[in-house]
Amino acid sequence: MGKALEVIGLSKRFLGLQALKEVSLHLEEGEILAVIGPNGAGKSTLLNLLSGLIKPDQGRILLLGRDISHLPPETRTHLGLGRAFQIVQPFPELSVRENLLVGALFGKPGLKRKEAEAWVAEVLDLTGLAPRAEALAGELTLLEDKRLELARALATRPKVLLLDEVMAGLRPKEAEEAVALVRRIRDSGVSVLFIEHLMPVVRALADRVVVLDHGEVIAEGTYEKVAQEERVREAYLGRRA
Repeated sequence: MGKALEVIGLSKRFLGLQALKEVSLHLEEGEILAVIGPNGAGKSTLLNLLSGLIKPDQGRILLLGRDISHLPPETRTHLGLGRAFQIVQPFPELSVRENLLVGALFGKPGLKRKEAEAWVAEVLDLTGLAPRAEALAGELTLLEDKRLELARALATRPKVLLLDEVMAGLRPKEAEEAVALVRRIRDSGVSVLFIEHLMPVVRALADRVVVLDHGEVIAEGTYEKVAQEERVREAYLGRRA
């Protein structure tokens, strides 16, 4: 097993704010990695850099060994990097199936429609959305919306999937279902990096955890290991030496 995603010395400054400072981390193939940290730690900046929405000041991003540091978002998608957002924005006037078909055709240019439709059927089954395939996206429940956001990202056939607080707003039972779905996605051959504020979700889902604070990595390891580290507790509780 190799590295699905590797970040080497990544830095980003916005005016006077150092959002990320020489961050290095990696995601193994077949792994579920959580990136956590208090508000302002740099988590969203990291995801925006990984997905190509903003450009790094320095550092490199490798996707399956290929340097994607300065490639546009659509090229990263074509190479196998998918992202699901916290704020779900499907095409409300299209059906669930049609939303996924858009993702499938965008994710792999030149894909024939029949091949795209066959892949969409697999994604519908994997995400449990098959019974709602013909429903309009604008008519879905919050949990179904979250499933659709994950399914749209999966439709692009990612090898690495970035998840941005996709559990936000879910009730505990719904969050459990979403955790099970992310595990199924991993088991289907997709490596997953996710940002999350809900610690029970992180504990249940992550193989490994990276902790950011003030734009720097302050801890890395299993959930149990990082939860015991003094710097992590200080970052979350606001105590400074």
